[in-house]
Amino acid sequence: MAQFTRTNGDSQPVFALDTQNGPVAPSTSLAGVPVQPQGPKLDFFRAVANNSINGEGGVAEYVANVIQAIQQTSTVAMYQVDGVALSVAVYPTGAFANAAAFLSAANITYTGFQLDSATNAGFKLTT
Repeated sequence: MAQFTRTNGDSQPVFALDTQNGPVAPSTSLAGVPVQPQGPKLDFFRAVANNSINGEGGVAEYVANVIQAIQQTSTVAMYQVDGVALSVAVYPTGAFANAAAFLSAANITYTGFQLDSATNAGFKLTT
């Protein structure tokens, strides 16, 4: 399968509800900013990383790579980074049999970061 290196786009939100009017700069922390809160019936997962991933939202950085790995099996409708946690809503429902299957798909190799655990308890909004 052919691959190419992305030279544009990042995992920053297109807009930040109730927090900002307009796009967010790539160097800005991802903490507590919902991304694209709309879509069909969703499954919700929350993964916990070994380090804070707030600043890992740029092109080809950890959050973008995890989302890309998840989207090999399903489509990410929305996600939110909160410290060491990544909450993700995916469709179609049932794409991952359980949280362990989600963790296996999302846990990519990346220097200094890994996902230690996952639950399907739901989407946790920032505190």
